[in-house]
Amino acid sequence: MDSMINRTMFDEVMVPNYAPSQMIPVRGAGSRVWDQAGKEYIDFAGGIAVNALGHCHPELVKTLQEQGQKLWHLSNVWTNEPALKLAGQLCAATFAERVLFANSGAEANEAALKLARTHAKKHFSKDKTEIIAFENSFHGRTLFTVSTGGQPKYTEGFEPLPGDITHLPFNDLAAVEYQISDKTCAVIVEPILGEGGIIAAEPVFLEGLRALCSKHNALLIFDEIQTGMGRTGNLFAYQGYNVTPDILTTAKALGCGFPIGAMLTSHDIATSFSVGSHGSTYAGNPLACAVASRAFELINDPTLLAGVAQRQQMFLSGLKQLNQKIGLFRDIRVEGLLIGCELKEIWQGKARELLTHAQDQGVLVLTAGPNVLRLAPSLIIPYPEMKKGLQQLAQAMLAVKMGF
Repeated sequence: MDSMINRTMFDEVMVPNYAPSQMIPVRGAGSRVWDQAGKEYIDFAGGIAVNALGHCHPELVKTLQEQGQKLWHLSNVWTNEPALKLAGQLCAATFAERVLFANSGAEANEAALKLARTHAKKHFSKDKTEIIAFENSFHGRTLFTVSTGGQPKYTEGFEPLPGDITHLPFNDLAAVEYQISDKTCAVIVEPILGEGGIIAAEPVFLEGLRALCSKHNALLIFDEIQTGMGRTGNLFAYQGYNVTPDILTTAKALGCGFPIGAMLTSHDIATSFSVGSHGSTYAGNPLACAVASRAFELINDPTLLAGVAQRQQMFLSGLKQLNQKIGLFRDIRVEGLLIGCELKEIWQGKARELLTHAQDQGVLVLTAGPNVLRLAPSLIIPYPEMKKGLQQLAQAMLAVKMGF
């Protein structure tokens, strides 16, 4: 290892839009990670719900090596076998009839929003442009998607923003019913707010959105960037709600760490895009699609998905036991293996401090805003590692409580 590569280099060569930890991970295996000094950590962060099969899953490593000896990249003047196979898998397992690949969740959402607007203009009216989104949502960091997300902290300094986007309270169906009209082209919603604190949509809310969108010829877009690919115990969260969107976006765990995103929709809606309407140099990359295809095969398995539900109960039970002893959380929200622990009022604003203490104790966690600890571990995390990580988290919780 090059001893000159250290955390100080970040401040010397990187744009300061992140504030990474002083620790630099260098190796991962399953749900364990090791840093430059050889210290071991249990990974409850999962790369923000990305590493659904842990680090360096042997089947994904094998697939990447095999594809790497065949074909790395092509222009979209040509298609490729891994992309076609993956698109077929996604269509066969979901409501979708057509797929558009992207490099990230933000790009998938960008495509979805562009498609919704052009679809409305081509089939209804040039004035049908309003997009309804929800407060505390998060849809990406492009200017269009960050404007659609309902968190002003992410748009400050980037004005003027794209217009005709209306933000309403999450889970407030009456507000949507009052606002939506025949000028609305789309409603975009996360089935579970991720960055917004791990708050699940109420079934009646999503059912109502479906009915209102159908009534007003607006497209219902489900942002499943974080909830897709088994995270909730269903392949996609919409399948647990029994509400079918018109467009679904996914990324994060789709490639289990290899960057890839996708937009799924019907044949009729897809035809609103024509050749040249949208594009991306790397989208549909053979390496990414080959890895994602194998990841899809592994995750879309009844035994694995049933294991998510089992692990959910074990995490919930373990976290409740810790909280009964330490009393740091006022609410523990668990949706599959997407977990949010909201701090009591006395410790509000200390989620990042808890993350730091957890790292010191040897467990990697996330935050969802200043008041919520977020966990998004591997869907196949071994039970002994889950138990050890919870024990380490308990020590971090005590450190926050004691003010260390």
